[in-house]
Amino acid sequence: MSLSFPGWDEGYILPDKPKGSIQIGFSSAYLAPNPDAETTTSDRAVILLTDDFGLPLKNPKLIADALAERLRCDVWVPDYFNGLNAIDLVPQRVLDQMTTWDKWRLKWKTILPFIGAFWDSSPSVVDKRLASFIALLKEKRGYKKIGAVGYSYGGAACIRLASTGLIDCAVICHPNLPSPSPSLAQVRAICVPVSWVCAEMDHFFSNSIQHQCKAELAGRKGTDRFVDFEFNEYKGTVHGFACRPNLEYPLLVESCKYALDQTASWFEKTLVSES
Repeated sequence: MSLSFPGWDEGYILPDKPKGSIQIGFSSAYLAPNPDAETTTSDRAVILLTDDFGLPLKNPKLIADALAERLRCDVWVPDYFNGLNAIDLVPQRVLDQMTTWDKWRLKWKTILPFIGAFWDSSPSVVDKRLASFIALLKEKRGYKKIGAVGYSYGGAACIRLASTGLIDCAVICHPNLPSPSPSLAQVRAICVPVSWVCAEMDHFFSNSIQHQCKAELAGRKGTDRFVDFEFNEYKGTVHGFACRPNLEYPLLVESCKYALDQTASWFEKTLVSES
């Protein structure tokens, strides 16, 4: 199996159809509701932060549905690109039939229409939207604890959120951290329990950066800054596997499922069962 890096506009669309709905009154976020909502209430919720493909791609909605089913709580996917997505996903079957030159031409045709979206999705802009969204959830839905899981772009956003006090725990999946600075400064500020889902080969979150992040969190042991953490690296995987795996390879599909299990288990430990 080839482990060549997927491009930022490549990916695989997961099967099935989303079961939740878009909530206009909550900034057009997607809600995968607690399956037990009619008989019990939960004051816990999870927010799922998408990669650059944003809410238009159905993959994060399907992942949210699966988490809601297992955790028995609401799972929200905020529209933090404000109705846009930073880039479009190009189906792999199309890319496989193209020459290298055609792929580069397609990349530029894909990028140019989204220059405004890139500007509108800068971390400072997105972080303000997330802070407002979380405040709205707590005010209107009465959640006492909120966990966050993020993928790629959303993984980086999750790291920043984990230092704000706005969330209570986090799962960070192959974050888009191409350099150790200022990324490590953001990791040093993390103040909630964090679980890391890592690819074996990741040009956005390299093994060296991963090890530096792990060393930073491990170095807090025995101090009042220590937070519970874990790192799991999935062999034979590349960036993006936890949310848009190559469906032609059973190993990647299986790794995606294991990453979802890791995410759910972490929230069961740090969010759902915590008082």
